[in-house]
Amino acid sequence: MDICGELTDLRLRVAAWRREGLRIGFVPTMGNLHAGHYSLVRLARDHADRVVASVFVNPTQFGPGEDFARYPRTPERDAAGLEAAGCDLVWQPSVETMYPFGAEHAVRMRVPGVTEVLDGAHRPGHFDGVCTVVSRLFNQVQPDVAAFGRKDYQQLAVIRDLVRDLAFPLRLLAGDTVREADGLAMSSRNQYLSEAERSVAPELHRALLAMRDAAWAGESRASAEAAARSRLQAAGFQVDYAVIRTPALAEPEAGTDGPRVALAAARLGATRLIDNLEFELPPG
Repeated sequence: MDICGELTDLRLRVAAWRREGLRIGFVPTMGNLHAGHYSLVRLARDHADRVVASVFVNPTQFGPGEDFARYPRTPERDAAGLEAAGCDLVWQPSVETMYPFGAEHAVRMRVPGVTEVLDGAHRPGHFDGVCTVVSRLFNQVQPDVAAFGRKDYQQLAVIRDLVRDLAFPLRLLAGDTVREADGLAMSSRNQYLSEAERSVAPELHRALLAMRDAAWAGESRASAEAAARSRLQAAGFQVDYAVIRTPALAEPEAGTDGPRVALAAARLGATRLIDNLEFELPPG
């Protein structure tokens, strides 16, 4: 596995693979990787001949007071894990390479609609930063397939809209959420949790399960959501949202069935956690 930080080197390598008729898979990351990221590398490998993973902590998706400066950087450990997972090339650009005119003067991307609810409402500008960097990464790597995790459910929905609207010539792959034994979704931010907070954190997943079970039992959406918020608050979380939505993140019409997703975001101490759970609401 090779590591490169110069755009010319990246493009030369990808061009050489393309001359051989090889398909390119891509996994964008911000580093500090865990088993969930490595599962995306394996997913991309299943659909491509060569896999590129980017490691770039993107300043444009962090808001004021968020954790850009303290976001953990573990490049040596990340490289070892990526190689073991089957990655062929790590794209590790500098901020100056990604944003030649500086992050403050960069051309920005924005996907309207889906970015304005839930996390978009609680983290203004976050998804603009995500779309900005992902567009640049797609242009730099020019992959045939790109893998994103379902754990960041709204982000995946935003990227789907971005790809469709701008006609990026690639296929998106959605990887399943990878969880710890107690149900906590794996996240780079989990390491911020104290020992006591870590013991409480799986309650976020349990709240999602409770919302699903309430929906299955025929309870109203409002009742299921209120119960989830109360449950999380009682456990010590500061709740941003705990809701049931359609896969398009719209509020479902009363009396309708079909696919649903329970989503929650809440702070435990200084750490903000998100999670989701897809399920089917049966007819009747």
